[in-house]
Amino acid sequence: MIIAIDGPAASGKGTLGRRIAATLGLPHLDTGLLYRAVAARCLADGTLDDEMASADAARTLDLRSLDPEKLRTGALGEAASVVAARPVVRGALLDLQRRFAEQPGGAVLDGRDIGTVICPHAPVKLFVTASADVRATRRHRELLERTCDIAFEDVLADIHKRDARDSHRATAPLAMAPDAVLLDTTHLGIDEVLAAALAIIAAKTAAAGA
Repeated sequence: MIIAIDGPAASGKGTLGRRIAATLGLPHLDTGLLYRAVAARCLADGTLDDEMASADAARTLDLRSLDPEKLRTGALGEAASVVAARPVVRGALLDLQRRFAEQPGGAVLDGRDIGTVICPHAPVKLFVTASADVRATRRHRELLERTCDIAFEDVLADIHKRDARDSHRATAPLAMAPDAVLLDTTHLGIDEVLAAALAIIAAKTAAAGA
């Protein structure tokens, strides 16, 4: 079973993906980490503005090298949004994501284009969202817990900037797949979101087996 989860930055899709995977015993891939890893490599090499260098970083990416704690920083979020807008980077990571999704037993993937591009035939597609203010509050709290001294206003501005870039990029823009189920987490806690998602998955699974 492939479960595709899409949504804007800080909507809670990553946390939900991990919880679903743990509950159902499926492997999970936060595809945003792939773009953060590419951005981290480019920043370290001083090549963030070099499209071909970012494509090379994507082609040589090793899933085993991903370190979520090091990659989930505010600076990398903005840089990741920059490299993610490049068709050559997205193309280089396409097969990697599909191979992960198509492993025996299935997988849970979350990102921006899982249900629309990476796994368009996934039997379960969720589009997770929340208001910009709530998403900024969540991200701000997360960054403060990592001892990142940043103002809420700066986080909110970054959320708006990333939303605009992700939704209007020419290749694989953030969009809700026609057959995805919308899950608005603005007023929900993670346990409520998980329960709602599991109910959707159960319903989709039952319908597929009917």
